[in-house]
Amino acid sequence: MGAKQGSGSGSTPGGPGGGSADGDRRIGRRALIVGGAAAAVGTGVLARDELSRLWWRMPGVERHREDGVVDYEGARWVAASDANWRRADRPDDFGIDMVVVHVTQGSFDSAVRAFQDPGHKASAHYIVGQDGRVTQMIRELDVAYHAGNRDYNERSVGIEHEGFVDRPQDFTDAMYAASARLTAGICARYGIPVDRKHVLGHVEVPGTDHTDPGPHWDWDRYLELVRRAATSGPAGGRGAA
Repeated sequence: MGAKQGSGSGSTPGGPGGGSADGDRRIGRRALIVGGAAAAVGTGVLARDELSRLWWRMPGVERHREDGVVDYEGARWVAASDANWRRADRPDDFGIDMVVVHVTQGSFDSAVRAFQDPGHKASAHYIVGQDGRVTQMIRELDVAYHAGNRDYNERSVGIEHEGFVDRPQDFTDAMYAASARLTAGICARYGIPVDRKHVLGHVEVPGTDHTDPGPHWDWDRYLELVRRAATSGPAGGRGAA
């Protein structure tokens, strides 16, 4: 979500040039891969292990997903509206190499309600509260509409933080610590370097009109906490089916 450079707030629903959420509903690389797989079956070109990985994307087949199972063991599951994300099989189809930090520009509960609203057309994977609670709303294997840039959405995990960009008091010790543990776990799962090139703010996404997390977000402190969490033991393992 986060503050726009103009007025108002909320996650960016479209890509750099606007349009539908995440530029979705277009044929992507995943569809082309599956289409090629189907064509290759008859000629025996496709290897058996590749078929076993892609079988669930064939017509009428859905990959098994268990309701309520989270990727971060410290999170509570609350599902976002289906209109605010799209199914994927990350990192097999889209490699994950970034974490994008957002600020909600509102309360924790208002962010949850927004991401449950199909008309919002945007959502992040996680929301972190000022009290340190973490809610997951989209599986990490799926693409959330959070960055306003299709490529960045496909390659990143989005984390919202409860508060307002112009209120430094909103960024509490509990929030920093909880978010750092969450990000450390994500970086460990996907081999993401803990630096400012790979852990970035919404404002740094090309084409965005948002300013979050804003000037009061302490990047030096945050990255140090992430590094410390990464070396202090498990940071919340994957619980996804």
